[in-house]
Amino acid sequence: MKLCDKDLQNAEKWESEGFVLPNYDRNLMRERTRKEPAWLHLGAGNIFRSLAAALQQKLLNTGLQSVGIVVAEGYDFEIIDTAFKPYDDLSVSVVLKADGNIEKTVIASVAESIKMNDDDGRLLLENIFAAESLQLVTLTITEKGYGLMRVDGSIHPDAAKDFRAGPSSPESYMGKLASLCYHRYKNGAAPLALVSMDNCSHNGTRLFEAIHRFALEWVDNNLVDRGFLNYVEDRRCLSFPWTMVDKITPEPDDNVAMTLRESGLEGMKSITTAMGTRTAAFVNAEETEYFVIEDAFPNGRPPLEKAGVIITDRETVDKVEKMKVCTCLNPLHTGLALFGCLLSYDRISEAMKDELLLKLVRKIAEEGLPVVANPVIISPHEFVDTVINVRLPNPYIPDTPQRIAADTSLKIPIRFGETLKAYANSEALDIGTLKAIPLVLAGWLHYLCGVDDNGDIFELSPDPILDELSIKMLLSVDVKGLNSLLSQSTLFGVNLVEIGLSKRVIEYYKMMRGEPGTVRKVLKDIL
Repeated sequence: MKLCDKDLQNAEKWESEGFVLPNYDRNLMRERTRKEPAWLHLGAGNIFRSLAAALQQKLLNTGLQSVGIVVAEGYDFEIIDTAFKPYDDLSVSVVLKADGNIEKTVIASVAESIKMNDDDGRLLLENIFAAESLQLVTLTITEKGYGLMRVDGSIHPDAAKDFRAGPSSPESYMGKLASLCYHRYKNGAAPLALVSMDNCSHNGTRLFEAIHRFALEWVDNNLVDRGFLNYVEDRRCLSFPWTMVDKITPEPDDNVAMTLRESGLEGMKSITTAMGTRTAAFVNAEETEYFVIEDAFPNGRPPLEKAGVIITDRETVDKVEKMKVCTCLNPLHTGLALFGCLLSYDRISEAMKDELLLKLVRKIAEEGLPVVANPVIISPHEFVDTVINVRLPNPYIPDTPQRIAADTSLKIPIRFGETLKAYANSEALDIGTLKAIPLVLAGWLHYLCGVDDNGDIFELSPDPILDELSIKMLLSVDVKGLNSLLSQSTLFGVNLVEIGLSKRVIEYYKMMRGEPGTVRKVLKDIL
């Protein structure tokens, strides 16, 4: 079997191998999408296909939608060339259940895949943005995709260049999106929802701030008319809903690829692009998923609630997001990943079998739960119980500590900083009682040294400021240097010296900096 439109016509062959096929006319869907595009997604990664494209497929299967999704990639363009075009923009979604069963679904809802770096791609995107029918643009471009500023407070060079050059040929990701919004404004100014699906606090606001900054700069430099700024600022024109997305979607796994090949499907293998992205014509993910969106769609929206999405108000999204990102999943994930690397684990599920790491994860949740505002629609205690007892231990999810440890500098301020602020500002809670959270922060410092608990050097996961962090660690050899580092709220979300937690972090860090086996001993002694 080959993953292509022609081969899917032999439905009986596919279904006999356990594949679930789309039950709509894909050619008709494509034709309708070209005429009246409604949903564009930016970021052709794994979470897009396992969640957004799968949701639209459910709506197409039930007749609730007649158009598909157009996806555009603006960072690693090789993904389109290797994982989309050779397979007619089809993919296989493999859901890995905790009982060992798998679901194999052919996702056909992608009507077109586009590279944002060429003239043809830009023209296609401009046509889509000019279409009055376009209702929403969703994004999965990772946390670093929204940043216009460097850690030292200066503007990224590509963004600064785009500020001066205007919307004609931007180079930065946010500059390209702002330019497309300007094109929509110039071609009728139809309303639109720009929807971030990335795991960063108040993601809609971060997206608005980036687009708004471009509008301000371009107006101030007399590169666009002031009406564009009004368009960006008017929520009846452009909205930036807050969202919370939760679905563990690891990189494509070789064992899953082998399972698909054993089912008779050709060409199933993971590919590493020149930029280091792991991709494939399939995506493997867990069964559990949450997608909560603020109901702010000025040009209408698909009936996403019919596909399992929770549509609610901004306050509820905020509570759900804080519950997940700041307390009940992401902090646990980060702590487990950092110590998983230090203890030489290469699977999250294997790390969860370690009694000390399980104890650490439980303690992180225990320390965070007192500051969680209950969103009501999801119980925090039930959520974290599922994370600890079902999701993270799932041996069939091929997730790694090394993947989760990537971009930790962007994650620490949100995943731990908000909880620390809440403790520091609370009269009822004593920040001095915290053990697990300062232990994770100390573990991060030790992790940055690149030496595991066996005394062996290991490769650090990618991070946008990894070189800068390495220099900081070299300079922070004494208490004074460490306090200087721990006082940086940009790194920790709060000044650890001011709130009185730096002493404990330094104490734990120094305890770990010993002979092989010291990290495990510290975990045992502290927890």
